[in-house]
Amino acid sequence: MTDVTARPAVHRLGATDVARVAVFAGIVAVLGLPGGFTAFGAVPITAQTLGVMLAGAILGPWLGALSMTVLLALVAVGLPLLSGGRGGIGVFVGPSAGYLLGFVLGALVIGLIVHAGGRRPVLWRTALGIAVGGIGVMYACGIPLQALVTRMPVPETALTSLVFLPGDIIKAVVATAVTMTLVRAYPRAFGRTFAATSVRSDAA
Repeated sequence: MTDVTARPAVHRLGATDVARVAVFAGIVAVLGLPGGFTAFGAVPITAQTLGVMLAGAILGPWLGALSMTVLLALVAVGLPLLSGGRGGIGVFVGPSAGYLLGFVLGALVIGLIVHAGGRRPVLWRTALGIAVGGIGVMYACGIPLQALVTRMPVPETALTSLVFLPGDIIKAVVATAVTMTLVRAYPRAFGRTFAATSVRSDAA
């Protein structure tokens, strides 16, 4: 019997991967169209982190992070793709700069946990990955830089950031449900990440 698991996966960025990266960058941009609102701070509450969660969970760590990097590169050159039509290099030195970094790192961490070991996404690992990457990593990146820019103490900034938590929990639940629905109903959405898992499962 051929030892499929012994060969490491070779990741080449093909046309399909590029298209999927572009689609998820577009999804996050579209989720910003309704805009956002600010409560107890300078960082707007938006739906865009839902797209980050889905990018990491569906694309996997590297393509998920790449999709967010592409989005931020487009923002940096001036495209108004963030909530409220924001764009330009200025957003990377504003109060939300850390959360933008969290887009990339959050998607990466989500993908690493959800697809740990190249395995098929399951409910508990998907929920954990989305919570850790989509909430924990996002806050860990965003709060310190927000405190630095606004010159507020980190504990006070963290306290005001709790206003994000109920909405983020709801987004995490939605992202988990969408991901698990796709696992069952449309596994092709996961591309080669899911295909490699299927090959290993069949060989086991």
